[in-house]
Amino acid sequence: MAGENFTMERALEAASICWWLLMLVWLVMAFSIKRAKKRETPGERAQHLIPLLLGFWLLFDSKPHWGWLNLQLLPQQPAVRMVGLLLTAVGVGIGIWARLSLGTNWSGMVTLKSGHELIRQGLYRWIRHPIYTGILLGMVGTAIIIGDLRGWLGVAIVLAAFYFKARREERFLKQEFGAKFEEHARHTGMFLPRFGGTGKHTSFAF
Repeated sequence: MAGENFTMERALEAASICWWLLMLVWLVMAFSIKRAKKRETPGERAQHLIPLLLGFWLLFDSKPHWGWLNLQLLPQQPAVRMVGLLLTAVGVGIGIWARLSLGTNWSGMVTLKSGHELIRQGLYRWIRHPIYTGILLGMVGTAIIIGDLRGWLGVAIVLAAFYFKARREERFLKQEFGAKFEEHARHTGMFLPRFGGTGKHTSFAF
């Protein structure tokens, strides 16, 4: 697969297996979640769900009807596709690891659960929303495989959707856990680890 026979089609097939594995884990674990005691409104959910679906559509729709969005930004070379596949697999792995750490506290919408726990283990020791981190990294990998502008536009749209969803989740968590969540937020980044200390000189905590 590392040679000239590693075509875009083969790379996308392998990437699709990663994404299907992620979906399978989500489906299986969806049957064991806590009951919600507070959740976002349908309108609030649409604010992040619609951009999320649009972003994934841009990334995964392979029909050649996107016009200038089909502009190739990266060379179509086996080594580039291999890097993209590696990032896709790592991203999906991060997402699955984070989902397992979250356990029954997970929800597809912004909610507070009955007996909700503030998870601070696994990747949550460093990142407040590692599921989003993993999905975004996986999307970046798949966008590298595809190589054209529409894939990167899809990543940007999903990044924006996750950012606003994460902000709403954090308002819920701050209301539920107060100072405990604020202390957690001071030591973690939203999507990436916090480097450079916990004070005003922190350099990298998006």
